[in-house]
Amino acid sequence: MRRTLVFLALFGGAALAQPNAILLIAKPGMPDPNFSETVVLVTWTEDSSTVGVVLNRPMPQRLVDIAPGWPGAENFKQHVYSGGPVMRQVLVAVFASENEPKARAFRALPHVYISMHPGNLEPLIARPPARMRLFAGFSGWAPRQLEAEVDRGSWYMLRATEDAIFRTDTAGMWRELVQKAEGSRTSLDSPARVAAR
Repeated sequence: MRRTLVFLALFGGAALAQPNAILLIAKPGMPDPNFSETVVLVTWTEDSSTVGVVLNRPMPQRLVDIAPGWPGAENFKQHVYSGGPVMRQVLVAVFASENEPKARAFRALPHVYISMHPGNLEPLIARPPARMRLFAGFSGWAPRQLEAEVDRGSWYMLRATEDAIFRTDTAGMWRELVQKAEGSRTSLDSPARVAAR
């Protein structure tokens, strides 16, 4: 029950007010291979659905290999990340923008949005901004499923930040955030210390 209250406090009335993103950090020993050693950006949508993307699983394929029909795919050089086990064929973008997107998008942070709408993805892929990540698939939970997982102690929770969301090198991200969540003094700025352990 205590974990659920913390979860709801972090979301801060997410069903009624945006932005509301948090980071879920899989606890060591997470049995689900879809989420073992993952960091997941999670937000609630206007209809109270829970949606997220895995931040630390870059894929070896380029966008042109995954979605050759997308306009601009051949010129897209950034990593594509595996966003989760749901609809792996769907592209999802997380991007920073000072202006609200013209097509449908979920606000995760004041200037960070999540969208799978082609009206947003096509211009982002054609001219990628500095703070943008592209994902194949996403993560989703049935009503109260995620709260139940939090109550079982499957996840650590931290507030989401733009620096964490758009971090370029995600190799040591999970371990660093586990240590941060457990109260370690290791910070996101010291990957060398984590890698040495």
